[in-house]
Amino acid sequence: MLATDFSTVDTVSLKQLYVLFMIELSTRQVHILGVTDHPTGAFVTQVARNLVSDLVDSGRSIKFLIRDRDTKFTTSFDEVFRSEGIRVIKTPVRSPRANAYAERWVRTVRTECLDWLLILGHGHLERVLRQYVCHDNRQRPHRGIDLEVPAGEVGCTPPTPHRVDRHDVLGGLIHEYCPVAAQPDRPQRNGGLVSSTESSRAHGSRHRSEASLRHPEGGAIARLRRG
Repeated sequence: MLATDFSTVDTVSLKQLYVLFMIELSTRQVHILGVTDHPTGAFVTQVARNLVSDLVDSGRSIKFLIRDRDTKFTTSFDEVFRSEGIRVIKTPVRSPRANAYAERWVRTVRTECLDWLLILGHGHLERVLRQYVCHDNRQRPHRGIDLEVPAGEVGCTPPTPHRVDRHDVLGGLIHEYCPVAAQPDRPQRNGGLVSSTESSRAHGSRHRSEASLRHPEGGAIARLRRG
């Protein structure tokens, strides 16, 4: 089942942009269909064709589409989904809770992302939404699906982490954390082993030695001069 809706975003020049998105209710995966300042019937119909084509190519079966009674959703928009056997369900008049999943995502993207940024224009908004949706689909846990991620892949059990690396999204507005396994010990030429800690110390000593050669004033020559 799919749910769709429009969201509006104001730029710094007080221009209003419209974001058309869809969310899969079973997985909570979000699709940004398009960003425009003039949501015409031709626009919504074309982006609907693009989405249906992607769903068919991926082999996913969708039976229902929930939308409100906004006049921007034209008859041709509905026909794109009906042609693939998808039933379009219109919510009652002035009943936003009937499309609760879409409305909730609008609140989430605003509170976590858009309310903290100054949007410069159409291209800037597309880049911001692309990065946030990638984070939302691949990294952000959702309580509605037992703290799983919408586009997560089932894999083997990760190794015991040695440290945790942080990846910044949207210039540090959002942080993503991932465990990094401990580095294995490296064999020496004489058959012994060098642990990762010893390797780090050796690397640091070599770095300090090279720094002393590049800057003699901080090495042995400087100590001789002071003596």
